[in-house]
Amino acid sequence: MTGGTSAPREGGAAFTGQGAGEVTAGEPGAAASPRHEVAFPQQGTHEVTFTQQGMWVTEQAVKVGTAYHMPLLVHLRGALDTGALLAACAAVVDRHPMLRGVVAEVDDELRLVPGAEIPVRRATGSPGGSPDGSPTGSPSDFPSGSPAGSPDGFPAGSPDVGGTAGADAAVREEILREFDLEHGPLARFTLFETGPGRHLLVFVAHHLIFDGQSKDILVRDLAAFYNGERPSPLPEIDHGRSERDRVAAMLPAAKEFWAPRWRDPGETVLLGRALRSRRAGEGRVLRLTADPSVPGLTRFEVLLAALHVLLSGYGNAEVTTAVDLSTRPAEAADHIGLFVNELPVASTPSPEATFREFATGLRAELRQVYRFRQVPLTRAMPRIRPHAALVPVSVSYRTRHEADPVFTGLDTSVEWTVFNHAVRGALHLQCVDGPGGLTVSLRHDPAAVPDAPRVADDLRLLLERATHDPDLPLKEILNQILE
Repeated sequence: MTGGTSAPREGGAAFTGQGAGEVTAGEPGAAASPRHEVAFPQQGTHEVTFTQQGMWVTEQAVKVGTAYHMPLLVHLRGALDTGALLAACAAVVDRHPMLRGVVAEVDDELRLVPGAEIPVRRATGSPGGSPDGSPTGSPSDFPSGSPAGSPDGFPAGSPDVGGTAGADAAVREEILREFDLEHGPLARFTLFETGPGRHLLVFVAHHLIFDGQSKDILVRDLAAFYNGERPSPLPEIDHGRSERDRVAAMLPAAKEFWAPRWRDPGETVLLGRALRSRRAGEGRVLRLTADPSVPGLTRFEVLLAALHVLLSGYGNAEVTTAVDLSTRPAEAADHIGLFVNELPVASTPSPEATFREFATGLRAELRQVYRFRQVPLTRAMPRIRPHAALVPVSVSYRTRHEADPVFTGLDTSVEWTVFNHAVRGALHLQCVDGPGGLTVSLRHDPAAVPDAPRVADDLRLLLERATHDPDLPLKEILNQILE
C-alpha cells in the first residue's frame, strides 16, 4: 500500500476513515447476539501451550515488531446487513474465548487469563483523504466483549483495497498497530465501507492465540452466524494441559531423535550472500503461483524438495530449513488457537540424484520428523536460545480444501495470506494450497535478501522443470535455471 492522494474509486467515492456509531456486543444496545457455549474451562485456570510459552518468552527477549501479527481480509460486495455482521463478530468471540485471552504470569507460571474487550472498528466511505494518502479520520472504536501483489503486501488488483491510497493506508495501519500483550486484546475487527455496496472486514490477531487454520475456522463461523445458522457446541478442552500430557509421553524418544540431528544452523548461502538472520524485522513480500505435482509425492513435499535443491544450487552442501507443523489434535479441529510447532528439516542433495529420488528421500526424513511434531525442539534440546526464527530460511504450508464461505446475499472473497510487513529470519515462504491453486508468499528481509525477485524466479523455474521431468538429475535442473 503506497502513499499518494486519495482518488475516487471506479463507481464509488474515495475512502476515508470517518467513523460512525458505537456498540458493545452482549450489552444493552448492542447488535442482537445470543451467548454461545464456552469452549474452555474458566479462563485463568488453564495453562499455556509450549508454543505460546516460547512465543511469549521471545516477545519479551527480542524485538519482533509485527512478525506475529496475523491479518485476514474479507471483501463483501452487495447489500450488507451491518448489524448482522457485528452480531456475527460478537458470536464468534463468544464461541472462541481464546480470542479474548492474554498470557500472564500467575503464581510464577504462565497462564491464559481474560484480556481487554475485543474492539470492532467501523469506518465509512466518503470523499476525502489527506494529501499523504492517509485517512482524514480514524475509525470509531466499538469495544466488545464479543465484537460487533504489491511490494507492501496487497496483491495487484486486490478488490476494494489496491486502488485507493486512503483505504490502503488505513488497512496498513490496522495491520501494524501494536497489541498490548499484557492487557490485550490480542485480536481486533475493523469494518471499512469502501464504496457503495462494498465493505472490507479486516481482522488481525496475535499469533499467541491464532494460527493459519484458525483463519478458516473464523471465517466459516462468521459466515454461519451472519447467515443465521448456529454451529454445533464446541467440546471443552484445556489445550495446555492436554498438550503437556502428549509431550511428556513423547519426550524421551524425541530427545534421542534430535540429539544426533540438531546443530546450530550457522549460515545459509543465497546468491553469494551468507544469511545468518534469525531475528524478526521489517520485511517485503513477493508472490508466485505454482502447481508442484509429482505422482507419489504431496505438493508440499515437492515444494520443500525444490527449495532444498535450489539452496544446494546456491552453494549449500548441507541444507536446513524450518517447517511449521500443525499440532492440532482431532478434538480441537474446530477451535481457534495456536497449534503449531516449528521444526528443522535437513538434507544433503546429491547432484547425481534425480529430483524424484531426492524428494522421495526428503519425504522419508519428513516422516521421521512428523513422529515428533508435538514436541517443541526446545523441550528436546533445552539449551537452544530464544530466536524469532529457528533457522534463516523457513516454510509454512497450509492446505484449504473448501471454497471461501458464503455470506448470504453477498459476493464474498477472502485474502488468506495478507502480508504483516515483517519477516521472521531472512526468508520465509508462506504457502496456501487451496481450490484456486498454490500461492506462495515469499517474505524476506530486504537487507539480507536484496535479490529476492531472482530467488522467486529461480524457485518457480525449478518447480516447472522438476514437475515436468522429475527424473532429471539435480545437476541438470540446476544448470538449466542457474546458468
